[in-house]
Amino acid sequence: MELLKEIASVSGKGGLFRILKPTRNGVILETIDEKKIKLAASSNERVSILKEISVYTTGAESSKSLEEVLKSVHKLFGAELKVSNKSSDAELRAFMEKAVPDYDAERVYCSDIKKLINWYGILTKNFPEIFTEKKAEEKKEVAAKKETAKEKEAVEEVAPEVKPKAKTKEPAKEKEEKAKPKTASKTTKK
Repeated sequence: MELLKEIASVSGKGGLFRILKPTRNGVILETIDEKKIKLAASSNERVSILKEISVYTTGAESSKSLEEVLKSVHKLFGAELKVSNKSSDAELRAFMEKAVPDYDAERVYCSDIKKLINWYGILTKNFPEIFTEKKAEEKKEVAAKKETAKEKEAVEEVAPEVKPKAKTKEPAKEKEEKAKPKTASKTTKK
């Protein structure tokens, strides 16, 4: 879910935003909807990148990344959730208990669960590939391995493995002559 690095939530504004580029005193965002409205969020506004958000748990880790929670929700419920932002608090808590059994009910409020449901709906509608990303990567890896194996077979068919020739030993006498420095003989004329 590398895409979560590019998506943010802004406190006080509903929905999710795609991060376009940083500015001197903030960041330029674009709404994730049909309108694609661009806006500048200043450093005074609280912009939270989804990749950095986590949910409080009672387990040893004390929190789970939003990415893990979204995967769990998708695995259990698919693209369509039976709860919405307008569901009762009891329904929201029951949903959260199924999605994240060890979530901390004291520190995770119903408003947080509503945000999660809202964000999940936006992501499944606009970026369904987020939830199939791992399967696509696995398929690419398998295809790459098959391609490599085919290339190796093709190379072996065209050029079978050639063994290097063994070096022949030179007779000892020839080695000695090669090793001796050559001296020029001087002949003088009288």
